[in-house]
Amino acid sequence: MTCKQLQQVFPEIEQPDLQDIEDALESIKEDYRFRPVELKRVASGYRFQVRRELSRWVSRLFEEKPPRYSRALLETLAIIAYRQPATRGEIEDIRGVGVSSSIIHTLLEREWIRVVAHKEVPGRPALYGTTKQFLDYFNITSLTELPTLQEIQELDLSLDASQQPMQVKSEEQETTEQIPETIDDSKKAGDGARQEQFDEAEPVSEATD
Repeated sequence: MTCKQLQQVFPEIEQPDLQDIEDALESIKEDYRFRPVELKRVASGYRFQVRRELSRWVSRLFEEKPPRYSRALLETLAIIAYRQPATRGEIEDIRGVGVSSSIIHTLLEREWIRVVAHKEVPGRPALYGTTKQFLDYFNITSLTELPTLQEIQELDLSLDASQQPMQVKSEEQETTEQIPETIDDSKKAGDGARQEQFDEAEPVSEATD
């Protein structure tokens, strides 16, 4: 609920100031600071919710599994979030592949995106933007709280750096594993050469006898 909605709960002549309501909400938020439930402000207003670190335990109480979304859907949503307003054609240009109608339909049905306008070009394609429900779902109040593209790139680089020692180790193991095989091959080759020399020497010993 928003502060305005809370204000309208009171009769008109008894309505507190919005600042008083915000101060009261901050007091409640502080009171719940060390509890498993918190008062969180999101795009649609204030709401009580289970703390993030406990959500995985509470989710076990519900049989319904959270839906799994395809990579194509998440990429489409990310492009709209960072490049909005964006047309379907612009999304396809960025991704390099077509965007199926089912993906757009799913995002509209979830109310994560909406048609904000139509581009003034032939065909007047729809321009898509994110909604408050999108912000609420990801537990943020505005688009400014999304990680910047630079932060995402730095995260990718840090993940690559953390995986690099593991790759070097595997290469060392591979080299170590190849060494015994090389030694065995050399030994076999030496034994074979000595056997050939022995076979060639036999006729000579017979002739001597």
